[in-house]
Amino acid sequence: MKRWGVVLMLWGQAVLAACPALLNHTVPGLMGGQINLCQYADRPLLVVNTASHCGFTPQFTQLESLYKQYGPRGLMVVGFPSNDFLQELDSNSEIGAFCQANYGVTFPMAGKGHVRGGDAQPVFKDLIAATNDAPMWNFHKYLVLPGASKVISIGTRTKPDAPEVVNAFLPYLQPETQAATKP
Repeated sequence: MKRWGVVLMLWGQAVLAACPALLNHTVPGLMGGQINLCQYADRPLLVVNTASHCGFTPQFTQLESLYKQYGPRGLMVVGFPSNDFLQELDSNSEIGAFCQANYGVTFPMAGKGHVRGGDAQPVFKDLIAATNDAPMWNFHKYLVLPGASKVISIGTRTKPDAPEVVNAFLPYLQPETQAATKP
């Protein structure tokens, strides 16, 4: 029995070691559950601070389109609603209903939280430290390349489907034929 305990402990340590510190965060999901960012360590991850009542809110359309088009090949998009700029709804359930009804959002969304300043969620503190660039407004994006080998800060005004964004993650995606044949 001791041997199995040692094996499980070593396996657990190996799994934890495979997760880069930048992604070693679990956050509450918008509609319950947890989002463990470690599960996305092997793929490009687009992290976006969102708000429901912002002039840039239509970027949800491009985010969802990217997720549907490139998600099967490995791209992950995670939204982080925040009221840091006073443009977010009050509750997680209101935010979830808004995103679903108006933009058909299916990519994971974290629970509402802070994305800048001393109260920023730990994942955002790490993203800011990695890029030396804090969100100055809603829909600031961070593209985390596989293994957190590089983090690219992308400003609010740059649309998620802009060529410079897509071209930054395309080399890290699975080929189309390979992704299409996976069960």
